[in-house]
Amino acid sequence: MIDNPLKNSAYFNDPEMTSLIYAALDASSTGIIITDNRLPDNPIIYHNKAFETITGYQSTEIVGHNCRFLQGRDRSQKARDQIRQALIDGEDIKIEIRNYTKNNDLFWNELYISPIKNEKGEVTHFIGVQNNITARKKVEEELIIEKESIERKIAERTENLRLNEEYLNSIVETIRESLVVLDPDLNVLTVNEAFLRTFKVTRSETIGLGLYDLGNRQWDIAKLKNLLEEVLPSNNPVLGFEVEHKFPHIGHKIMLLNAHRVELQGIFKDRILLAIEDVTDRRAIEKRKDDFLSIASHELKTPLTAVKGYMQLIKRFMTEDNAKLTDIIEKSDNQIERLQKLIAELLDVSKIQSGKLDIHHDRFDFDKMVRDTIENIQLNSDSHKVVLRGETNAHYDGDETHISQVVGNLISNAIKYSPDKDRVEVYISSLKGHIKFSVKDYGFGISIEDQKKVFDRFYRVDSIQKKFAGLGVGLYISEQIISQHGGTIWVDSDAGEGATFSFILPHTEK
Repeated sequence: MIDNPLKNSAYFNDPEMTSLIYAALDASSTGIIITDNRLPDNPIIYHNKAFETITGYQSTEIVGHNCRFLQGRDRSQKARDQIRQALIDGEDIKIEIRNYTKNNDLFWNELYISPIKNEKGEVTHFIGVQNNITARKKVEEELIIEKESIERKIAERTENLRLNEEYLNSIVETIRESLVVLDPDLNVLTVNEAFLRTFKVTRSETIGLGLYDLGNRQWDIAKLKNLLEEVLPSNNPVLGFEVEHKFPHIGHKIMLLNAHRVELQGIFKDRILLAIEDVTDRRAIEKRKDDFLSIASHELKTPLTAVKGYMQLIKRFMTEDNAKLTDIIEKSDNQIERLQKLIAELLDVSKIQSGKLDIHHDRFDFDKMVRDTIENIQLNSDSHKVVLRGETNAHYDGDETHISQVVGNLISNAIKYSPDKDRVEVYISSLKGHIKFSVKDYGFGISIEDQKKVFDRFYRVDSIQKKFAGLGVGLYISEQIISQHGGTIWVDSDAGEGATFSFILPHTEK
């Protein structure tokens, strides 16, 4: 018979108390065993009910056996060696080990082993307490897998960021424009090679300095300073700011500045990207072109006026029965008028570019001006009916000649670019504090991409420029005239669906 390891306890000399203790052990959900170290192979001499539940073995399959049977064939675990050494040394041990149920199902056992010693200090028994931590180990393994997955993704992302940074740096360094990155205090964080080449400086002469301290303080401009200080808090970019200055090392230059907030988080947050473009040569070419247009327009105007005078003399002395000559003269007059209009447009462009387009402000009847303009156009166009709808009842304070020029240009374009239709519609209305003019045609329409450019100087839509003559300055002049009156002009259109050109002018009835 196997001895009770606790037989020397006063409690266990009391049968009732012994029964209560065993009942308490059986009520525990934790598996508990006791082994006898005095017997060969340290066999199990006691186990509670929970041990049977956890392992699936019955008492007759447990008592008298060494605990190693729970490892089945999984005998190469390092934990087994650690347990063996603790038993030899007679020490406590807490360890996790893989065990197997009677059905050979794996479960993880969190095992606590404590030695029991007699009065001589000899280990007579071991108490083992086991908890099934399989669910916890599964979660831990899943967490390890997830951690490894996250670490792998972080490593991949870090590598991608490194490659992207190299890629972006290569792009930045190949950009011809000078680029500067500024911190919130407008100190220079970095510049590209184009900046160093353009301004003939080194990185040590640039990085770490305030923008306004560079060179001979060429960027220390109050208006530029105000604009840059608003880039970060309001996300308002600086677009097309011109600086004309005599720069150190490179002399007189015209620089075009654009600044945007860098829309990135992390170390790149609250940064300003400043792009600087040298437009000196471009401005010189534009000036030469404008000078040529101005000179050419004036030089053409004088002989054309003389030709028109000669044509009028021929008309006066021509006999009425010469129908063929009459037809030739009428066609010549039409071509002369067309040339005069082109020259007038070129002169207007020249005046606009030089800032010499005179705008005279006088009060005039806006509705009457529109009706008169339509009437004049209708006299020379029998292919389209111009329909006027609405009224403003406004006496507008502006340049009637130039506003009429805009109205005439928009209506003429509507007729010109809808050759297969027979009507255009004009709408005028009075809005709160504004008057509005619109003309709608049912012609070719304008694509979204072209709508962004139709008011640019000399721009013509590719799909129609071969079909219709023109310089591409009419809408540019119209936009400038409306702008100088404080108004806005725009177009609404879909390709193939016609177009509606509109403008509004600020107006307060006096």
